[in-house]
Amino acid sequence: MRINTLAIVGVGLIGGSIALAARRRSVAERIVGIDHEAETRSRALREGMLDEAHPELSAVAGADLVLFCTPVDRITAQVIEASAHCRPGTLLSDTGSTKAAILRDVSGRLPSSIEFIGSHPLAGSEKHGLANASAHLLEGRLVIVAPGPGSTDNALSRICDFWKDLGARVQVMGADEHDRALALTSHLPHLLSSALAVILPTEWYDLTATGFRDTTRLASGQPSLWSAIFRSNQAHLLGALGRLEEQLLSFRAALCQGDRAALERLLQQGKKIRDEIGERPA
Repeated sequence: MRINTLAIVGVGLIGGSIALAARRRSVAERIVGIDHEAETRSRALREGMLDEAHPELSAVAGADLVLFCTPVDRITAQVIEASAHCRPGTLLSDTGSTKAAILRDVSGRLPSSIEFIGSHPLAGSEKHGLANASAHLLEGRLVIVAPGPGSTDNALSRICDFWKDLGARVQVMGADEHDRALALTSHLPHLLSSALAVILPTEWYDLTATGFRDTTRLASGQPSLWSAIFRSNQAHLLGALGRLEEQLLSFRAALCQGDRAALERLLQQGKKIRDEIGERPA
């Protein structure tokens, strides 16, 4: 699907990668970036990933598709503000890690001729910023598309085709199911990574090797971005945290009792699932 004008709000790791992929695959005739950082705008123009770069949301005027690649606590307000500048038929989407709250808060607040459908590329990184953007970030990766209750088949088809044209795989999923799943597969791992990093005593820093460093890699993510995600998905994250606490209690009981068989059984369960995941595409 060839797009005349693609507008990207927030030209960081995800937004910049989308721009690079769209340019490389000739998905859009014209790419406009909206970002409040002057240096980001300058760099994006200098490196040829954007045709235009602006600080104001009014620059989305004339776009066929507008993607909001900003923190989840900013997306709703930006979508509503930008929609006032969009022409009829413009499709809006996002890349946020939570979906239900955004879809709920946007519902009924857009012009009747403008549609918003949620998206979430499962292709992030603990690194951030335009310097880490890559044209290959989305290739073969899964993008969850979460339509609202009033979404049209045409809009859903357009956004799914867009992600596929960038090289991604697409799965359509309800917003609440998405948030419940991501609480366990994405948000809880980040919380756990941060908690593990925090309890490391300073004098043991030099004793960390591959295991600890790999397990705590996610803790390098932007705290402001992740705290917003945690708040947005509070209920489901608390549920996932409860499941983890139950599993930790099982390990504690086995350790307290010196029960080798129980420990091996728990470890075997984890190994089986991790091995199965490793055989599937990321």
